Amino acid sequence: MVDPFLAMEVLGEAGRLEAQGREIIHMEVGQPGAPAPLLARQAAIKALEVGRIGYTEALGLPGLRARLAEHYKETYNVEVPADRIAVTAGSSAGFNLIFLAAFNPGDRIVLTSPGYPAYRNILKALGLVPVEIEVGVESRWCLTPEHLEEARKSGPVHGVLVASPANPTGTMMTPEALQALVSYCDAEDIWFVSDEIYHGLVYQGTQETALRTSNRAIVINSFSKYFCMTGWRIGWMVLPDELVRPVEKLAQSLYISAPELSQIAAQAALDATDELEQVKAGYARNRELLLSGLPVIGFDRLLPVDGAFYIYADTSRFSNDSLAFTKAMLAEAGVAATPGADFDQTNGDRHTRFSFAGTHENMALALENLGNWLK
Repeated sequence: MVDPFLAMEVLGEAGRLEAQGREIIHMEVGQPGAPAPLLARQAAIKALEVGRIGYTEALGLPGLRARLAEHYKETYNVEVPADRIAVTAGSSAGFNLIFLAAFNPGDRIVLTSPGYPAYRNILKALGLVPVEIEVGVESRWCLTPEHLEEARKSGPVHGVLVASPANPTGTMMTPEALQALVSYCDAEDIWFVSDEIYHGLVYQGTQETALRTSNRAIVINSFSKYFCMTGWRIGWMVLPDELVRPVEKLAQSLYISAPELSQIAAQAALDATDELEQVKAGYARNRELLLSGLPVIGFDRLLPVDGAFYIYADTSRFSNDSLAFTKAMLAEAGVAATPGADFDQTNGDRHTRFSFAGTHENMALALENLGNWLK
């Protein structure tokens, strides 16, 4: 049985309250407050004026794949052939495709806990076995080769999935820690899946792609976060040579191709760095505001926020039932946040995730509302 995605449940309840006339501050979903960059919107408008939007190759438009290959050279100084890149209908489609292409029913995939709940839910739906490992302060909330050694005592490990920066914590692996984990997986013939969808949104530390260490690493990325294109449903993967054709055949049958209009806009978005860096600067201001303001009102145990746009707060001084706590917060303070139970089935009830992807004014108002509510 697949569990509900609680962030979306909170979003639904927030929408119902707004329909009743309530003003709600949205800090529950990982959605940028800014629109898609102007260059992307202009490219889409121009394409629509031509009139025909149709299917593309299952792996994506050649121009977009080539531009993504350039992106890896520009951003990481890593050479990635365009023919190893697959464009997907959001990163969610990428996860489905790679779980189907690289694994067999019953295979065990290691995940961190806390972690993004859709990983667990998709794996279960596809007949795979999520193996969730609790991470904490001793490893700075990151997975290590020692964790994998322990997991293998109870059964074989066929894959590892890591996000850096992570959701819900915002913590990031150091380049050295990432290299050690990728190298371990290569040596032990374990597929390493690197979720890099929050790359670009880093405030301290150094982001690194798993591709620097191994051509066997599987990278999944998206235009949803840094590029502000959630509703366009467009992402991409970088694949080892041996998985390109299996992924292509699956994509042909599952959804034919990612939307052509979104692909056209995405290619233009890759040249919108100046605008996107301004959006990121807004997130950085929100981050500083909340990191200083949340402890003042009682949220004084926060995980490191290296990147992404989340703060994962220990809220156990107020409640050990994160779902009940966030429901009361929404109903009484008008602030929508996500219960930690969404991300961690062991210790999540002690935590709440706040997204700071909204406006600075809303972040300040959220602090005010929460402070009044908690008095």
